[in-house]
Amino acid sequence: MTEIRYKINAPIETAQIIELYGNCGLPRPIHDESRIFEMFANSTLVISAWINEELIGISRSITDFVWCCYLADLAVRKDFQKAGVGRKLVELTRQAVSEKSMVLLLSVPDAMEYYPKIGMEKVENGFIFNRQK
Repeated sequence: MTEIRYKINAPIETAQIIELYGNCGLPRPIHDESRIFEMFANSTLVISAWINEELIGISRSITDFVWCCYLADLAVRKDFQKAGVGRKLVELTRQAVSEKSMVLLLSVPDAMEYYPKIGMEKVENGFIFNRQK
């Protein structure tokens, strides 16, 4: 297999992101290209995984790097799931924000069993205003 390359804050075409999200089934507004573009333009930390020119995984975060990091998206192409790509993306995210920062995420229901396997602790002390659209 070709080597997987990981990049921090590298440019990614919106179409590549939409294709990745569609492939892995991550529920994001993939029919709204401008919204996907803005999601990434306003993120502070994006780590991507590549094989040649193919985007195979992504970790998108909003962070101050010293106190909190919201890992908003973790997506891996179906054919690369269970190959350690997601684990590596989370590991690189943690390294980028340092030990001073927590990493918090909201999981889709299908992934609730994944995160404890990579060492994340489930929390129950949160609140939310859900988006209106």
